[in-house]
Amino acid sequence: MTRTQRLLIALTAALVLIGVAVWVTSVVRRRTAKPSGAVATTSADATASSGRKIKARLYYVSLDGTKLMGIDREVPYVDGAAAQAQQIVSAQLAPPPAPLVSAIPPGTTLRALYLGGKGAAFVDLSKEATVAHTGGSQDEMLTVYAIVNALTANLPAITSVQLLVDGKEVDTLAGHIDLRKPLQKNLGIIEP
Repeated sequence: MTRTQRLLIALTAALVLIGVAVWVTSVVRRRTAKPSGAVATTSADATASSGRKIKARLYYVSLDGTKLMGIDREVPYVDGAAAQAQQIVSAQLAPPPAPLVSAIPPGTTLRALYLGGKGAAFVDLSKEATVAHTGGSQDEMLTVYAIVNALTANLPAITSVQLLVDGKEVDTLAGHIDLRKPLQKNLGIIEP
């Protein structure tokens, strides 16, 4: 084999390796990019500036502390299911008016929200959802289903919700409720 042939083979191999590296990089970037239904926590706020409102059922701790009670509250109207879901979750996370008591740990904020396929919503909460949680299986259930029920009860396009914390999947918020997959609404925890 001549020197020119060896050089040509080496150059071809280098080009193939560069092509494979570019292809692998593009595949990894596509897989780690945010889904198309993602909503940044500020984009829906700009859309909501029209002043139009809707009534949404939000969930707060019942008087005996064992269940959730649904209360209709006004929430800004925005176009799109993901943006409206963000408005509903933001309202659910906001401190409630007295005498209502929130099931959500204080300081918890919405980092992002996006819709996946088959009616699943993914709600990314700040770390306060876990670090400021009071603990206990009952309190954790109230926290989880206040958010799950608020979305599934108000938006027919959403049939299940998976909670994330700081952009990551979590097993639980406080050690009791399995959050490794999307959850459907739980009407048994709502006070009649």
